Amino acid sequence: MLKRVVSGVLGIPLLLAIIYYGGTALYLSVMVVSLIGLYEFYEAVKHKSINPVSSLGFLVSILMISFINYSTNPIYILFILVFTTIILSLILLVKPKYNITDASVTIYGIIYVTIFLGHIILTSKQENNIAIWLIFITAWATDTCAYFTGYFLGKKKLCPTISPKKTVEGAIGGTLGAVLISGIFGYVFLKDHLVAVIIMGFVASVLSQTGDLTASIIKRYVGIKDYGNLIPGHGGILDRFDSILFTAPVVYYFLLFMINNVK
Repeated sequence: MLKRVVSGVLGIPLLLAIIYYGGTALYLSVMVVSLIGLYEFYEAVKHKSINPVSSLGFLVSILMISFINYSTNPIYILFILVFTTIILSLILLVKPKYNITDASVTIYGIIYVTIFLGHIILTSKQENNIAIWLIFITAWATDTCAYFTGYFLGKKKLCPTISPKKTVEGAIGGTLGAVLISGIFGYVFLKDHLVAVIIMGFVASVLSQTGDLTASIIKRYVGIKDYGNLIPGHGGILDRFDSILFTAPVVYYFLLFMINNVK
């Protein structure tokens, strides 16, 4: 617990500064987190004798984050994914040590880690981009409220075979807490879109917990407890960002279609 607190005290101010200043700092930070997260994911699946084409995955991730940062045109993202799939198909033809599972996991890692995190940058480039804070607020609020609700009131297990400590009561408490805090944020900063922000808080909270459980499913499948030990008390980058992977796209698309699209 002490390690978790110390990591939070040191890490949260840095994260807040990066989000506040945005620009190059945000671009480079998302790049670094994506590459480390992708490395952790690729290393994890190796426990199941899956051999992703890691070098290609890292190269594509660098290109992907760079295109996302310097151009919001989705055609570039589609182009990179199509081109990557073609390259992987050629690799399968000329390198027998790789198989379709290796190629599929390579692509999945790029989408699951890099593209999902890239939505943080996409959000920062939109009108009303103050909503970028909701990516982290909803994830943290869900996690904190779910923990305390589950600790004091939790009885019924949510997914005992995936994450034995999580409870239905904790999940409900986490969602309610995230909706409340998102609503307060919306009232202060996005008052004209308060209803959309509250709905966003609900959906993001549900998917935040989905992201957490998805990470647990992967770790349980490959037989590891944590993705790494980079962050004392928290594990690896993916252990800390598993829920944010899912809240980032939610906030971006709500901002795009339900807030900025309203005239």
